[in-house]
Amino acid sequence: MLSRTADHLFWMSRYTERAENTARMLDVNYQTSLLPQSTAVAEVGWQGLLSISELLPLYKTTHEQITPREVMEFMVKDEENPSSIISCLKAARENARAVRGTLTTETWETQNQTWLEVNRMLKSGEFERDPGQFFEWVKFRSHLSRGVTVGTMLMDEALYFMRLGTFLERADNTARLVDVKFHTLQSDFYGAASEKDQEYDFYHWSAILRSVSGFEIYRKVYRDVIKPERVAELLILRADMPRSLHASLNEVVSNLAMVANDSSSETYRRAGKLRADLQYGRIDEILSTGLHAFLTQFLDRVNELGAHISRDFLVPATA
Repeated sequence: MLSRTADHLFWMSRYTERAENTARMLDVNYQTSLLPQSTAVAEVGWQGLLSISELLPLYKTTHEQITPREVMEFMVKDEENPSSIISCLKAARENARAVRGTLTTETWETQNQTWLEVNRMLKSGEFERDPGQFFEWVKFRSHLSRGVTVGTMLMDEALYFMRLGTFLERADNTARLVDVKFHTLQSDFYGAASEKDQEYDFYHWSAILRSVSGFEIYRKVYRDVIKPERVAELLILRADMPRSLHASLNEVVSNLAMVANDSSSETYRRAGKLRADLQYGRIDEILSTGLHAFLTQFLDRVNELGAHISRDFLVPATA
């Protein structure tokens, strides 16, 4: 396959997944903002969202204060923000258009219809009327895109590069979500908490689990009250949790194996080593050495893996 074609397919899927994950992060912040909390605590949550997306400096160039409304506008509608939902869906559609002949009709029409519909919804004010419903729509369109792709595309290199982009992006975003939510939460994993704190924590962790479609999965796996260390284990180490880091790396490794060439052995080794660290890791060891440090290192390694994939298979980055 031509590297330029592979590049468009890879990034089409990454941008679609990024739009979904941006919607998920915004949704969990929006839901937790409805809980009783001080203005200072709420601002920390919204600032954390910008920080983990590495968008705080860009946000501050055009906004003086961090408010829920302005952050959501910036992360949803601002076309100057390359990671906003509108920017991601536009980039996904443009990448799909560039390789329209490689895609099935259903796959192209799904991408194109998503782009047309999101513009209509934003212009008509549907986002402002019900942000939660808008975020659900973005997630649904991403689910639909993945389903149509798997259900209609030939199982060849085109599909493998699309899947590679999806799961590399998912690993990155899940790590960022876990990091910001654990890093900004003030409660101690093992410390005693008041009844009010425990009640707040339950709703806080429930919102985080729901943001990755993990609430029912947590109940099924652990059959217990929600505990932070188990939330971390579910989202990092459980291979049977679809949005976990382990599950995402399993997919990255398996799809890399399908497109391997003579020069990609080092890339495959790095992916396999990262997957092995998750496969044989223990949550108590990760927490004892520092969850934030672990996730920061994980994000660095995922970024390096993406750079190696670009070098071996795609159009090299010009930055």
